[in-house]
Amino acid sequence: MSSPFAAFARTADAVAATRSRLRKRDLLAAYLRELETPDVPRAATFFAGRPLPGAADRLGLGWVQQSAALGAASGASEEAMHEAYLRHSDFGDVAAELLATRLHIGDERTVADDVATLAGVEAVFRRIAEASSGEGRVGLLRCLFERVGPAEARYIGRIAARELRIGLREGILEEAIAAAFGHDPAAVGRALTLIGEPGEVALLAADDRLGEAALRLGRPLRCMLATPVADADDVVRRVGEEAWIEDKYDGIRAQLHVGPDLAPCLFSRDLKDVTVSFPEVASAFATLPGQMVLDGELVPFREGAMLDFASLQTRLGRVRPDPELLERVPVALVAFDLLHLDGSDLLDLPLRERRAALEALRLPERTGERVLYSHLATARGADQIDVAFDDARQRRNEGLMVKDPGSAYQPGRRGLGWLKLKRALATLDCVVVGVEWGHGKRRGVLSDYTFAVRAGEDDDRLLTIGKAYTGLTDAEIAEMTARFTSITLRDFGRYRTVVPEVVVEIAFDRIHRSGRHRSGFALRFPRIMRIRTDKTPAEIDTLASAESLYVAQASGRILLATGAGGTTERIAATGVAEEG
Repeated sequence: MSSPFAAFARTADAVAATRSRLRKRDLLAAYLRELETPDVPRAATFFAGRPLPGAADRLGLGWVQQSAALGAASGASEEAMHEAYLRHSDFGDVAAELLATRLHIGDERTVADDVATLAGVEAVFRRIAEASSGEGRVGLLRCLFERVGPAEARYIGRIAARELRIGLREGILEEAIAAAFGHDPAAVGRALTLIGEPGEVALLAADDRLGEAALRLGRPLRCMLATPVADADDVVRRVGEEAWIEDKYDGIRAQLHVGPDLAPCLFSRDLKDVTVSFPEVASAFATLPGQMVLDGELVPFREGAMLDFASLQTRLGRVRPDPELLERVPVALVAFDLLHLDGSDLLDLPLRERRAALEALRLPERTGERVLYSHLATARGADQIDVAFDDARQRRNEGLMVKDPGSAYQPGRRGLGWLKLKRALATLDCVVVGVEWGHGKRRGVLSDYTFAVRAGEDDDRLLTIGKAYTGLTDAEIAEMTARFTSITLRDFGRYRTVVPEVVVEIAFDRIHRSGRHRSGFALRFPRIMRIRTDKTPAEIDTLASAESLYVAQASGRILLATGAGGTTERIAATGVAEEG
């Protein structure tokens, strides 16, 4: 029989109550060790903060649907829901409070009637993921809430929202799996690297089958991540005097799988199958023999030239783009790594060997340039890195990727083998017009700021241009929370408008056209540089400032390799190519 979900909730509470990493590990290990084998992968998946393994781990439940299900199950009014969320900023805690109130007032539906189990919760999550309508998903979640008590509801709500919030930092769960079943943590980590599913790895560990873990064509790996660095000197300290550098392309991270018994398929950073959204890339591999897994970046590319990121945005969200859009904004894959080739996993090989194997495939000429190779160079010392960074930004790329040529590929890890060097494209002085309550450790403070520019030098209308929630210290956020509370114009619950008097300097990586904001622009990766106490709202930037930055950004040169050992300089404005 499957274990009661209440036992999972008690363990999660105990883990959350301690700050000791070892104590967290031991609590998890003891719990996993006592489970029946079929429950082991369920519990490990839940402790990873995921309702289901694989691509089905998103249930299609937003805040509106979650609230509707909880309101129906608890009998709470919309006002009570709103007030509870303002207190907690955590859907799980809201669920626990409202269901505790339901039981306290004598509701006949009690947990004694039908205690949820790990298998039962997983089954409902799966039915939610497979439901064909929003109403169906809401009804299923409501029924689940009606079967459990407040403690279980807290973690059902958090898992549904994919935020467990019990202090399980990276690595603790895999250490617990190793401790529970008597394995070397490195062996568990290696299996997780290849499989990417903590539940499946936990089951292999429980059955003493970790050696069976392997990369599988058609099942995506988590992407290797890069550690941000502040400057070229920091790069040299971490990588050494010899650094491989690539432009950091402004596209969409993607993984391509090709095999003789597998139609070419593309996976996004979050492991979703996006093949139908980019058919021109997949079809370029339809007749190529062999097996391979590529890591790269999808970019807009037409007639030998890379287009601006804004053009790629017209493809985003289109599950099946129409022929006219495919003609107007075709996409290519800029490949920078080879993870598997003809039955052999290459992840443990040094990067220099993986790159040599990638270039030997001559993919650009074999795919009609639907696959290109990232421009690769070597920099020795901080001065050369600075020059390379400036060149990359002149080509309107985000910055540099800096890689250790001797590094292995580590899926899902952010180590020192890959670094990313980025600096803001520019900054804009804006005024805050709206604020939101934060999440997680920032619940209870107003930490998300919506900001605007002026319409013109002689036009004081304020036009929103973005929203940011990073850059300020906890002390600054607490101070600004008190100030924004005192200058609130209208309180809509989670969001409130404020008197436009606080000026902030906003840094960002890109600016693009967008109908989301009144300015007609949106900023990519905006962050708050500082509160400008020295400026008044009359001194903030205007729409013309944003327009000039957009125009300046839109032109520039892109370097791409067109084959083994060769590069071509693509001039985006004209499409002219000069061999280099």
